[in-house]
Amino acid sequence: MKEIQGDAKNILGLLGHAKFSIDYYQREYRWETKHVIKLIEDLTEKFLESHRKENDRSAVRNYGRYFLGSIIISHKNRDRFIIDGQQRLTSITLLLIHLYRHLSDDGDKHHLSNLILSQKFGKKSFNLDIEERVACMNALYSGKPFDETDQPESVANLTARFSDIEESFPEDILEKETLPYFADWLMENVYLVEITAYSDADAYTIFETMNDRGMSLTPTDMLKGYLLAKIDDAEMRNEASVVWRNCVESLRKLGKDEDADAIKTWLRSQHAKTIRERKLGAKPCDFDLIGTEFHRWVRDHEQDLSLTDGKSFSHFIHEDFRFYSRWYETILLAARDLTEGLEVIHYNAQNNFTLQYQLLMAPILRSDGDEEIHRKLRIVGSFIDILLTRRIWNWKAITHSAMQYTMQLVIRKIRGKSAEELTEILIKHLSDTDEMFATNDRFCIHGTNGQHIHRLLARMTDYVETSSGRSSRYKEYIQRSGARGYQVEHIWAFHPDRHESEFQHMWDFAEYRDRIGGLLLLPKSFNASFGDMTYKRKLPHYYGQNLLAQSLCEKAYEKDPGFARFVKKSGLPFRSHEEFKKADLDERQKLYSLIAEEVWNPDTLRRELEK
Repeated sequence: MKEIQGDAKNILGLLGHAKFSIDYYQREYRWETKHVIKLIEDLTEKFLESHRKENDRSAVRNYGRYFLGSIIISHKNRDRFIIDGQQRLTSITLLLIHLYRHLSDDGDKHHLSNLILSQKFGKKSFNLDIEERVACMNALYSGKPFDETDQPESVANLTARFSDIEESFPEDILEKETLPYFADWLMENVYLVEITAYSDADAYTIFETMNDRGMSLTPTDMLKGYLLAKIDDAEMRNEASVVWRNCVESLRKLGKDEDADAIKTWLRSQHAKTIRERKLGAKPCDFDLIGTEFHRWVRDHEQDLSLTDGKSFSHFIHEDFRFYSRWYETILLAARDLTEGLEVIHYNAQNNFTLQYQLLMAPILRSDGDEEIHRKLRIVGSFIDILLTRRIWNWKAITHSAMQYTMQLVIRKIRGKSAEELTEILIKHLSDTDEMFATNDRFCIHGTNGQHIHRLLARMTDYVETSSGRSSRYKEYIQRSGARGYQVEHIWAFHPDRHESEFQHMWDFAEYRDRIGGLLLLPKSFNASFGDMTYKRKLPHYYGQNLLAQSLCEKAYEKDPGFARFVKKSGLPFRSHEEFKKADLDERQKLYSLIAEEVWNPDTLRRELEK
């Protein structure tokens, strides 16, 4: 083996004016939403442990450090190829682009841009230099639209993960006063170890050694070892070992880290009592420690968990772990795809709300039957759905950092409660919050909430159609990519001159145009063909689209008895609009708010008790 170098570098030292390539057989970018969200949660929480608004910017050098792991580099023909670590470096680059686009100071933007792209021989290129990604990366960097149609999976994944970053990055850190501090901290205080070899053979030997031989035990392995060691009876221990292995194997089939995630969710939902306050010097508590070292937490809380003898340790595996891991699987599968009776869990997952797993499992008891557990899941899922949607409508953050403390207080309130108790607690929580749909009559689409608007319109459109007797097309409406994807369509084309009689300034027109009452969800092909037309020219074509679009047309009220019955029964102020002026948009804004009140109605929780 030739020379091997290991060097700890911060992000600035690693990516500043550096170029990395990736061999053609390693170019897939496979990170999923949960990986990006976990990265953002870890980074932002570590930053907030040290940051205070009154700090001078120079204080960042003394903020806490964060270690992001190691990467393996092979030098070939004076170029550097990433053998291991491109998932993290790609994700960090996407995060840097997100920060670059939100920084307001040109000096800060320039400093950050050197980590994203640099110039060599008079040509600018991205520091992660991968040819098939260039067009996509250029679009993300510049903020321009990018057509994902017929793109490789990795390229489509880039845009999806960038959207995840936009949605999940804490809004309090995006504030003008705080963002430069975070950017400095990310560049200066986040470290990786760069391991450099000077041949592919050596680089892959290092990679295999780190990943195959002598690999340290995972927290799941260590928890298993600790629990089994406490069971004195050999037969009982062997039986418990089989149960553990079967549960873990089943979870790992759903994803690499799902066994650990299931254990964290189980312990937090059923046993965690304390959480670290978000203030300087606060110590990690139950919820925090379970997230980082759950094997140690269980060992340190034997008495609280009633682990007193071999029989109780066996019971902990046979009964508790097997029961809660099975329901974690059920919830996870419902989150990944629409599941009859548990659709709301999928809706919450689409908002990247990872805290829902703990909330959903908190009231579940081993003494509950399957029907009762499903009822509890629907009640808690509906509560989360209403809470998130109200916050989105009122421009409140739904990120992990914004919601964590409050939701963990809710977990403690609902733990082990009956469906009836659960309903009353959660409805009271909703009634005590300030966010309602009526409290924001100017709700609109803006630079970072496009996906939220898309999902809201998909739900509202589907509600109107299914309430009118039509089949659900939600799965169709929620698709954004591909030739058959849907887009948020402005009823008004961007032609301020057409509305000069009602708006003196272009920006007044633009603000009104973006309000949700002036939006529809329509196929991309419609927008390409008709989007720039006047309202009167588009109106006849709306009749061939979904029912929310059709409701602008007079024929919808004459030729669809199911829709007519729904309008009469609901009392919603639907009407046709021969023209679409400011007053018409105001009416639709009110209509959409009332539809939202019906879709996300707290009475949904009580109706579950009647089933």
